[in-house]
Amino acid sequence: MMSTAGVEQRTAIVATHLRNRAFIIASAVVFAASVATTIVWCTSMSAMGEMPMPGGWTMSMTWMRMPGQTWPGAAASFLGMWSVMMVAMMLPSVMPTLSRYREAVCLASGSGLSRLTVLVGLGYFFVWALFGGAAFLLGIGLTSLEMRQPSIARAVPITIGIVVLAAGALQFTAWKARQLVCCREASADACVDLSASGAWRHGLHFGLQCGPCCANLMVILLAVGVMDLRAMAVVTAAITAERLAPVGERVARGIGAIVIGAGLLLIARAAGLG
Repeated sequence: MMSTAGVEQRTAIVATHLRNRAFIIASAVVFAASVATTIVWCTSMSAMGEMPMPGGWTMSMTWMRMPGQTWPGAAASFLGMWSVMMVAMMLPSVMPTLSRYREAVCLASGSGLSRLTVLVGLGYFFVWALFGGAAFLLGIGLTSLEMRQPSIARAVPITIGIVVLAAGALQFTAWKARQLVCCREASADACVDLSASGAWRHGLHFGLQCGPCCANLMVILLAVGVMDLRAMAVVTAAITAERLAPVGERVARGIGAIVIGAGLLLIARAAGLG
């Protein structure tokens, strides 16, 4: 017969397995819901049309108020959708970190596991919400300037190409390599404070460490079009690959080469060469 200690150990193993399975299922549901909501939002915004601008391009309605909408209302609407979009884009690369955090909590105590995991996730995505707030302010500022100054509006297509080119070039820099290392170290950090504030701080720390790592790739999405589902999917794949691949720096350089090529193509088209 199995001893009492053996029974307790087996029970603990089964309980941990069930908790992990529940975590994976819940994460999959959250990811699917965020992807579906993002697709619906992008589709509905695209259906509203875009404004033709000098220079042969069209301005997205993302940075404009809807009829009867206040600017605080527009900002809240954007940040709500931005946060959902960030869950869809970042959750694949965050899952390994959350799993390691859960393992550390289980080893330390195991109590409050779900609550602490949620707080870590909220802290991480709060950092991205702050980035979204800055992006919204910059977007409405640039939109206003482009609508008032036709000469600036005409320069937008080639400026987008230059931004994409610069973002690709950053993939080859020592700065990018350092950011990848910082992100991986933050991801591997298993030091656990079992308080709610500790979990929140852990999420904030991870967000602040890993946000700069993919900031240049997110800038590409903002430049090309935040509602562009294809660009969103490509940027998500790039971020996930360079964060999780064993040879992250090589992957980052490969992504950089592709992005530079895309930037040169955009510049050529804007200059009438392509």
